[in-house]
Amino acid sequence: MERRFTRAATGTHGDEAAPPGSCAQDIHWAGERRSAIGVAFLLFTALFAMDAGFGGLDMARGVIWTGRAGLVFVILHPTLVCVGPGLLSTRGLLMTDTVRTDSLASVRWSDGVAQRLVLRDTEGSRVEIDPTVLIRTPALWGRLDADTRTSIQRGTLVHGATALHELAQRIDRETAHTVFKVSGLQ
Repeated sequence: MERRFTRAATGTHGDEAAPPGSCAQDIHWAGERRSAIGVAFLLFTALFAMDAGFGGLDMARGVIWTGRAGLVFVILHPTLVCVGPGLLSTRGLLMTDTVRTDSLASVRWSDGVAQRLVLRDTEGSRVEIDPTVLIRTPALWGRLDADTRTSIQRGTLVHGATALHELAQRIDRETAHTVFKVSGLQ
């Protein structure tokens, strides 16, 4: 079941209103988006310049180079993750997915090349997120952790307490590593 993700900063879910600014977002998303735009633009200009330099640039090749640069942008474009009170939303270029984090039914790791955390709520909604987003943005993890504890207390989270425990340990390790690095103890 897909739900609308109104504006990332509003943190709304359906018709429920949340206080303004109550949605914690990935702090690195804007930089990653700028990087995706920059890489696509550099590829576009390099292909055009190379083709123009060899004298082979025409309309058809220009469309092909534009398409390839656009494809690179689509591939590199990051997903915006927003965690508000009782919900987690992900917004890509074409799709928005939302789950109720205060009524999660399962949490599991997705196997594959890129590791993903798969969250499913009692209403059947499903979201996949990159766990590094939670690691590098403590506000996201804090909200998600509090809501998953609510799910455990309510008894809705029947599968995935182990996955959450593994993620919490990983976040604790990364945080300790960062503290040691910043303080010069490593």
